[in-house]
Amino acid sequence: MGVVVRSVLWGSGIGFVLMGGFMTIGATAAPGNTYNDSVPLTVVVIIISGVLLGGIPGSLIGLVVGLIRRSIKRSSQPAPAFPMVPQHPYDMWSEQVERCAESARRVNAAVQTVPASAAKDWLQRISEQLTKELDDVRGIAQLGRALGAVDSQHPVYQRLLKAAHDFKQFENQVGRVALQMFDHPELDEARTHLELLEKQLPQLSA
Repeated sequence: MGVVVRSVLWGSGIGFVLMGGFMTIGATAAPGNTYNDSVPLTVVVIIISGVLLGGIPGSLIGLVVGLIRRSIKRSSQPAPAFPMVPQHPYDMWSEQVERCAESARRVNAAVQTVPASAAKDWLQRISEQLTKELDDVRGIAQLGRALGAVDSQHPVYQRLLKAAHDFKQFENQVGRVALQMFDHPELDEARTHLELLEKQLPQLSA
């Protein structure tokens, strides 16, 4: 039961008891009071007066008190503590690895748009091989971290930059080939382009 409801009930009860008590005292103590001639009528009048003059005003007072108490209770409660998000230091190696991974994802997405054909199956295999090249890229990054290299001119970092550049260039070439395959999906038409792409794959992480 909430604070406001409890306050309303307490206010109503206290008001009813107080006003009922006053009315009872008045009805029994006043000389010549007509209420003494009829006990049931006196009880009814006391109850009605207690409700109207005590219970209802007491309920309103209790409502105000309950709202104030609830407001104070809420303001006193400490704000919920949110777990601190760990702040990872800047990692120049992960940035370049992510560039390569993003290119691989875009190549795979581009391949999915090509009409079904034997040429698309070949292009799909090339895309899968590109994804495998990411293992070599991650290995280069691991080597740089192991050496503690922080200089962008370090040979390991320069090799990683070249891999990211090659991935991007390969992504662009796949896009051009995929566009040509929309008009010429036949394997004979796309064979030259696919062979060229396949030959470039081993050079990406070199």
